[in-house]
Amino acid sequence: MNKSENINYELEKNAEVISQLDDFVTETVKSTLMDPDDCWQPTDFLPDMTQPDALDQVKLLRERAAEIPDTIITSLVGNMITEEALPSYQTYFNMLVGINEEGSLTSDKGWVKWTKAWTAEENRHGDLLNKYLYLSGRADMRKVEQTIHRLIYNGFDPRSEKDPYQAIIYTSFQERATKISHVNTGKLADKAGDLVLGKICKQIAGDEARHEKAYKSFMTEIFDIDPNGAMLAFEKMMRKQIVMPAVLMGEGGSNPSIFDQFSAITQKVGIYTGWDYARIIDHLVKLWKVETVTGLNDVAAKAQEYLAGLSARYMRLADRMKTPDEISLAWIKQ
Repeated sequence: MNKSENINYELEKNAEVISQLDDFVTETVKSTLMDPDDCWQPTDFLPDMTQPDALDQVKLLRERAAEIPDTIITSLVGNMITEEALPSYQTYFNMLVGINEEGSLTSDKGWVKWTKAWTAEENRHGDLLNKYLYLSGRADMRKVEQTIHRLIYNGFDPRSEKDPYQAIIYTSFQERATKISHVNTGKLADKAGDLVLGKICKQIAGDEARHEKAYKSFMTEIFDIDPNGAMLAFEKMMRKQIVMPAVLMGEGGSNPSIFDQFSAITQKVGIYTGWDYARIIDHLVKLWKVETVTGLNDVAAKAQEYLAGLSARYMRLADRMKTPDEISLAWIKQ
């Protein structure tokens, strides 16, 4: 059997397991995600432009935002741009093997319901942060809009090879990373005196926490049904490293290093760091009880050994990582 046949066989098996989870996913949509009529919406946190004092409300927002350091505004913009690339994320998830075999976005299949309801909730995040930044006057919104356009234009590749297992590991990791980033941005906004922005960031982080919990529960089920396949997929995704969804935001544009600038700032101000990356790996390894899974085949056992020591390896790398002395600010209104 050649390599390509082996990959196809593995994907077929993974797709079959994924189909077994459809009812579980349907229940998760009902228990974890919100009805649109009951959800918070961006306007709950923004000046009410229908009111006579709307401009006074905007003035207060701008006064609060004026005290926020440029580094935090840049990080906030980067977080927002990541959230605004949602068309790519829903498309990507529906292309995975076993997720949407019908090719219909109106399907009643649990996985299709999940992709729609999940991205619908996520869509509010970019809307809220975008409007906040627009009203604040702190960002060069045309540059921001160009970056959003560029990111959606370039697409999204988490390198999961159409494998639903790897994709669910990716989203389990990424939702937790995004939650951490929003929580830490909120803390810094509070420190700068903008308690409303702090509340906004915490509200978004709360959504990410619910989504993270759901994706982790999907992977827990996969580990129970197919421990060998789950272990191999976890190892594959970790060996490739988790690339952030916004990594292509500058590709082909006038500032191709803009993602690196954003990442350097989040590292420097403590919004998302190498230590966070290591701690997420440690969390997932412990959650899925990777070190105590038994009955594995030889290949999966080697993957288990690799995963067991991975967080410590990344923690050592984080300890040696130098915080950049100078950072370039992107998207700031001059």
